[in-house]
Amino acid sequence: MTNIQAVVFDIGNVLIEWQPENFYDRTVGEARRRAFFADTDIHTHHAEIDAGASLPAMIEGLIPQYPDYARELRMWNDNWNDLAAPAIPHSVRLLNALADKDVTLFTLTNFGHDNFPLSQAVYPFLTRFDREYVSGRLKMIKPDPAIYAHVEADSGIAPDRLIFADDRPENIDAAAARGWKTHLFDHPQGWADRLVAEGLLTSEEAK
Repeated sequence: MTNIQAVVFDIGNVLIEWQPENFYDRTVGEARRRAFFADTDIHTHHAEIDAGASLPAMIEGLIPQYPDYARELRMWNDNWNDLAAPAIPHSVRLLNALADKDVTLFTLTNFGHDNFPLSQAVYPFLTRFDREYVSGRLKMIKPDPAIYAHVEADSGIAPDRLIFADDRPENIDAAAARGWKTHLFDHPQGWADRLVAEGLLTSEEAK
């Protein structure tokens, strides 16, 4: 019998891949992608989206600064569902298996408030969470302890009754420091095995 009251999923590189370099390599070529990422520092700017800024507004603000990369910048917004793709099938099966058993599910994700609904429209499994803790909505970002404290306060669930899967060690460490059970995600099978070990799924359900 498990004492876990909620399973908490990160999204990027847990449920859907977040490797935007792959999209740009396919569309503009690796050399152009490397130059674009280096010259615009686009990942740093994207962190502003995760922290609550508007994605379309940020892109429109960057284009005058980097006019040579106007096309690539617009792709960051216009082709969002090509950047944040594809789904990770085994992880999706695990999410659905938990949901089908009425296990309480949360997402705690660094994700923009504009683009999260875009991903949900393409990936309906992202609508199966009982509670959505989206950094862009909350204007708090992992691994800030405040976002974990918000989850605890909002859900009313004690830290040791939460289990959280994330692919970034710093995010896992911040949760563990508060007493959450954690799983550093590097492959769906490891997460499947952990869910079985915690008594949340059977081996058959976790396939």
